[in-house]
Amino acid sequence: MTSSADKTCAGEGGAPSLRPYQSLAVDRVIEHFRASDDPAVVVLPTGSGKSLVIAELARLARGRVLVLAHVRELVEQNHAKYQAYGLTADVFSAGLGRREASCQVVFGSVQSVVRHLDDFDAGHFTLLVIDECHRVSPQEDSSYRQVIDRLRGANPRLKVLGLTATPYRLGQGFIYHRHHHGMVRGDEACFFRDCVFEQPLRLMVSQGYLATPRRVDAALFKNGQELRYDFSRLSLTSSGVFSEAALDRVVAGHRATPGIIAEVIERARERRGVMLFAATVAHAEEILGYLPAGEAALITGATPSAERERIIAAFKAREGKYLVNVAVLTTGFDAPHVDLIAILRPTESVSLYQQIVGRGLRLSPGKDDCLVLDYAGNPWDLYAPEVGSPKPDGDSEPVQVPCPQCDHPNLFWGKRDGELVIEHFGRRCQGLVASNKRARPRAKSVNSNSEYRARPRAKDTPSKPATSATSAMEQCSFRFRFKVCGDCGAENDIAARRCHGCQGLLVDADDKLKAALRLRDARVLRVGGMQLEATLNGRGLPRLKVTYHDEEGVTLSEWFALETPAQRGAFAAAFLRDHLRAPGVRWSPRTPEEVIAEQRRLRSPDFVVGRQVGRHWQVREKLFDYTGRYRRAESLA
Repeated sequence: MTSSADKTCAGEGGAPSLRPYQSLAVDRVIEHFRASDDPAVVVLPTGSGKSLVIAELARLARGRVLVLAHVRELVEQNHAKYQAYGLTADVFSAGLGRREASCQVVFGSVQSVVRHLDDFDAGHFTLLVIDECHRVSPQEDSSYRQVIDRLRGANPRLKVLGLTATPYRLGQGFIYHRHHHGMVRGDEACFFRDCVFEQPLRLMVSQGYLATPRRVDAALFKNGQELRYDFSRLSLTSSGVFSEAALDRVVAGHRATPGIIAEVIERARERRGVMLFAATVAHAEEILGYLPAGEAALITGATPSAERERIIAAFKAREGKYLVNVAVLTTGFDAPHVDLIAILRPTESVSLYQQIVGRGLRLSPGKDDCLVLDYAGNPWDLYAPEVGSPKPDGDSEPVQVPCPQCDHPNLFWGKRDGELVIEHFGRRCQGLVASNKRARPRAKSVNSNSEYRARPRAKDTPSKPATSATSAMEQCSFRFRFKVCGDCGAENDIAARRCHGCQGLLVDADDKLKAALRLRDARVLRVGGMQLEATLNGRGLPRLKVTYHDEEGVTLSEWFALETPAQRGAFAAAFLRDHLRAPGVRWSPRTPEEVIAEQRRLRSPDFVVGRQVGRHWQVREKLFDYTGRYRRAESLA
């Protein structure tokens, strides 16, 4: 049975007809490239028809177009959609046995094109389209970058467009800098500058363009005990992935595997196509042994090309029901009848999780939904976006933190207590504001009740093409965490080595500690704890006493008054701004007792430096987010 959404996929005479969101994506790309030569990205979920958007852009282009992909299946799919217009294009792919590059439009594999760049030297291409563009490495000598550099050599105004379902790269974060909704996502150095269009996965499902995913956090119970894979103790390697050796230690010969596969088979009785994602090759081979003989096949990275083609063709023809793979069918694979996904491996990010589940979300006659069985306890929400930075620990979740300066709703890793955000790991506001190089009054403390003076956000900009307006914006200057330049007072990123204001070198935290340790009237505490106390001063007035102590019981203290608005403002600037676990979240305690009652919201510094003044000691400096060579108190075994 064909859905109403599918009926829009063919126009008169069999030529493709775009869905509304596909037409909007094409329009946004055209608007962007009319105003800018900056590389751009379009984000469309798996199964949303990226190849049709590519075909339409290639059809409308006035100059020559090169469309690149990393696997021949995508080259073939994209070429077929373009041919559906009744148009002719060349194919440059060794895997497809063709090496043609004379037509206006060329579809190629990046591996083949980069080996024959001389064939594209004099082509004077005006548009380069990259499918699955999250694979474009930031390394300037990568295959994609070599192709881009060669084409730009012939045409400096080359337009570069990337399309992907998951605009995130492990170890890098978001692959683009600005989003058309008016926010910063990736680093300033990102090759792709703007995301000009994004279609949310949830909207695609609710509008009937994709099958509904029905996720089950699966576990096998035997003799009253839960049997499942426990990957919780695994750590990512420096490249942001789980090592095969570590995965094997968990899954090799695991007693849960036979029961898990038996359960998959049982749940698959009324299903048409089943894909199983294994942790390692040995794990996949074990899984294959428990599946019905003659109905299952296995593909790994070592599967010969011809054998892989045969297995995939047979699976698409429904000659087998089960297809096991190890991280090789997460992109560029299209089998719409798949309606059960079994995940028996941990996924490093929500992007990989979305790619895996996306294999089962395409529509197919008679298909109502896709059952997703997760036996690895993956924590990802299929509909949740990437945060853009590595997850700091297993208890963290995406939290929204409005900027107190421009009101942009930032998405950071953090922690909640009920609805209250009690901690987050954000550094700088991700909002875009109107570019204005004139000096502005510095924002007051985030915890005062004063209004912030902010420039308009991107969405408040007068009506202009979305992309040109976004390109004229700059990142909001508010920093949730920072270190202050001792020369000019500018706030810098906590990892910065040179001040962005005066360009001077920032004093290293280790140098500060070393200098203090040399002084006879200085005391350096490796902070092991922080205690809060409501007390009275010599005149009987209420004060908040904060005491820092090291592992040997040596202490330094400071006192704060909170009776007047001015005193509370000073407390916010001198204490809360640095000590809040969730900086930027508005909190204006009025008494020492209020602070003590909510001390779960506070963090202690890593080091405190005090100086002796007469008979007393004064806290002069506190170091947070310390990563130097001195041992922190929490590292003591």
